[in-house]
Amino acid sequence: MSISEILVIAMFGTFILFMLSGYPIAWVLGGVGVLYAIIGVALITWFDADLFMDWGDTAGLMPERIYATVKNPTLIALPMFIFMGIMLDKSGLAERMIVNFTRLYGRIPGGMAITVVSIGIILAATTGIVGASVTLLGTLSLPIMLKRNYDKSFATGVICSAGTLGILIPPSIMLVIMADQAYVEKPEFATSIGDLFAGAILPGLLLGALYIVYIVFISSIDKTKAPIPENVEKITFKVVLSALAAVGPPALLIVIVLGSILFGFATITESSGIGAVGAIVLYVINTRQDKSFDWQVIKNTLYQSTRTTGFIFAILVGASVFSIVLRGVGGDEVIEAAIDWLPFGPKGKVIFILFVVFLLGFFLDWVEITLIILPLVSNPIVNLGFNLTWFLILFAVCLQTSFLTPPVGFSLFYIKGVAPVSVRLKHIYRGVVPFIVMQLIGLSAVFYFDTLSTRLPCEFYNKRDDGTYIGAYCNDRYGIKTKPEIETVD
Repeated sequence: MSISEILVIAMFGTFILFMLSGYPIAWVLGGVGVLYAIIGVALITWFDADLFMDWGDTAGLMPERIYATVKNPTLIALPMFIFMGIMLDKSGLAERMIVNFTRLYGRIPGGMAITVVSIGIILAATTGIVGASVTLLGTLSLPIMLKRNYDKSFATGVICSAGTLGILIPPSIMLVIMADQAYVEKPEFATSIGDLFAGAILPGLLLGALYIVYIVFISSIDKTKAPIPENVEKITFKVVLSALAAVGPPALLIVIVLGSILFGFATITESSGIGAVGAIVLYVINTRQDKSFDWQVIKNTLYQSTRTTGFIFAILVGASVFSIVLRGVGGDEVIEAAIDWLPFGPKGKVIFILFVVFLLGFFLDWVEITLIILPLVSNPIVNLGFNLTWFLILFAVCLQTSFLTPPVGFSLFYIKGVAPVSVRLKHIYRGVVPFIVMQLIGLSAVFYFDTLSTRLPCEFYNKRDDGTYIGAYCNDRYGIKTKPEIETVD
């Protein structure tokens, strides 16, 4: 093994060791980066080692990269979307939707579970914060489901899986970070936040549909999973109208925020500001009706948003230091050589990468996986001839499983924190297994039907006035058929 290969392996090993020791992840990433920068310089100075690293360049790049991370105008959208999610969480809209959707789906097998998934999809498109969604859904719906004699495992599995949709369905903070961290040498093959937002819509809705299909199927063949209440209200025009009225305000906000991005009326930063203001307006309107408005709620939301943003940016800064040093010791070349060495075809190599990401999800959070793994594999994927947007959406769907896979699946602990004492971890672990399978089925669908993730970006961002397509997202090489006269990107 070369010195570069040894250092790359040692860097990852040291990172995992310190991470398991319980140190904050931001300090671990930055500290390991600085440590191996010193080791690399020592090897070059004292042993004349053949490394890519140059101490002057690396030392200069660290503050430059940190400054670039902090001043990145795109990342301004993060605190805005976080604020929007927390504000909507406190607005009481979800509670109104649960009451009205439960009346609407009452006669369907697993009606309450379908209600939870439906509201999970709506919350995903408004909050984008898994912790808030799972906690809110668990607090509002789990007591009702248990009162209706729902199976404990089934109920907790539904809530956990519905809450995790927020990490995929835009506006998603994960997609914002992924667009920032995906590294490619050729700018023409790069992707944008708008591409990822458009590309994630169909896969996110597909996962929600798979959850509902499973719920209806299992509730129909096993009545003990989700018993239908004896006194079920009939579906009337008034019931339908009440459900539409409950979903109307958040749906309008979704259309304004996502529509302004996808149709080019606003940048991602501008639309996030619109979403934050819209969330305040909805909170004011909803709480004025029952006179529960409280300025302290808005102040607490600002505090929570600032705190969460600080955590994320600290990790981003640490990851920037780590990635600079990793590249300095030849990490890019080592990873690309390792991918080329794999005895699989191009698609087999993509499957292997996703399998590794799936396994890492058992032990690492999506933030660490995104910041460490994604910059290393993005360029090799493009060099293999694949659409980067397609791969990043696959990466995102695969990362979604990390919220449900034990032992460190965060959704499992979110639901445990709000569940009654009678609901144990074994019930939660057992309940999420079928939904992990649904996620893997959805991942397979996005893998084999690439237009699920590339068609909408093509339609919104790569279409000429005459209806023909342009760019790397729309030519034959990337799975979307175009007219023969359209020029392609080599």
